[in-house]
Amino acid sequence: MTQWKIVCQVQDIPAMGARRVARQKGPEIAIFRTQGDKVFALLDKCPHKGGPLSQGIVYGESVACPLHNWQIKLADGQAQAPDIGCTTRFSVLVENGNVSLDFDEVNTLAIDA
Repeated sequence: MTQWKIVCQVQDIPAMGARRVARQKGPEIAIFRTQGDKVFALLDKCPHKGGPLSQGIVYGESVACPLHNWQIKLADGQAQAPDIGCTTRFSVLVENGNVSLDFDEVNTLAIDA
């Protein structure tokens, strides 16, 4: 059974922007909000050189890494061709304006990244 933990409100995430969530272990998680208010969560590290995706430009359902402009899909963390790579995706639940992350994923995924 998934244990959800509220981390913020949708309105706390800038439209077409991101908010970072710190963890006890491992790199921070970036929570993104699209123009249409869809919310996604990825490890805040580009698969190329580890750039902070939370500082990238969100367009459609992708984010452009601020270091080398790699295009990363928000839904799955995959780099778009011709680039190859993937960053960790985290499950998100949006309910009544609350944004929650899967507590088990937060504590286990990409801890050593």
